[in-house]
Amino acid sequence: MKIIAMRLSLKEMKEDYEERSRIHTNTLLTVSSRDRRIRQLASSMNNTLEKLQSAYNRYENGDQEIKKAITNISHDLRTPLTAISGYLELAQRLDKSPELEKYLSVIQGRTDHMKKLTEELFEYSLMTGGEITEDRQEVNINRMLEDCLMNYYPSLKARGISPDIDITEKKIVRYLYPTYVERILNNLMSNALKYSDGDLEIKLSDEGVLSFSNSTDKLSNVDVNKLFDRFFTVETGSRESTGLGLSIVKLFADRMDLRLNATYENGKITIVLDF
Repeated sequence: MKIIAMRLSLKEMKEDYEERSRIHTNTLLTVSSRDRRIRQLASSMNNTLEKLQSAYNRYENGDQEIKKAITNISHDLRTPLTAISGYLELAQRLDKSPELEKYLSVIQGRTDHMKKLTEELFEYSLMTGGEITEDRQEVNINRMLEDCLMNYYPSLKARGISPDIDITEKKIVRYLYPTYVERILNNLMSNALKYSDGDLEIKLSDEGVLSFSNSTDKLSNVDVNKLFDRFFTVETGSRESTGLGLSIVKLFADRMDLRLNATYENGKITIVLDF
C-alpha cells in the first residue's frame, strides 16, 4: 500500500510541476511527506521552477527593453530628420547649378526614405508594446479608401499604373480605430506600388471585403506565407524596406479582430482584408 501511495504522489507532483511550468507561476511545491526521496524530488522540482521563472523574467524584461530602445531611437531620429527636410526645402528654392540640384534631389530622396523607415519602426514598437491611443469610432471605409487613392494618385501616375477600382456604393461603416484603418490602407497601397508589375485592382464589396491585387514576379508560394512576418522582405538584403509594412498591417488588423489573408496564383498576389 505504501508503494502505491508513493506512485500516486509522484504522479500528482509531476502533473502539478508541468502545470506550474506552463503558466510560469512563482508558487513552489510544498510536500507534507516525511519520505526523504519525495522531499528531494520536490526540492529538485522547485529549483527547476525557480530557474524557469528567472529565465522567463529575463526574457520579458529583455523584450520590453528592446521595444523601449527601438521607440526611443526612432523618436530621437524623427527630430533631426524633420530639420534636414526643412533645410532641404529651403535649399531647393535657391539658385543652383544642375549638378547641385541633382545632389539635392538624391539627398531629398534618401531623407524621405529614412523618415518613412523611422515612422514604421516607431509605430511598430508602439503597437507591439500594446499601446492603443484612441477609442473605436464609426469609420466610413468607402470614404477613407477614396481619400487614400487620391493621396496616392501622383505616385500611381508616376509608376504608369491605372488602377482598376470597384468600390461599392453601399456605405460600409464599422466601429474601428481610424488611425489604424488609415495606416492599413496606406501600407497596402505602398506595398502594391513597390511590387506591382504595372497593374492594380482594388475592390470593396457590399459585405465590406477589401482586396488589393496586382501582378508581380517577385513572389513564390513560399514567400506569400511570410509576407506578414516582421522584418521579412521579398528581396533579400534590400535596403529599400524594413519588412514592417505588411507586418504592421497584420498587427493593426489583429487589434481590430479583422481577418487578413494573402494568396499568390498565376503570378498575381491578392491581399484580402475582411471588415
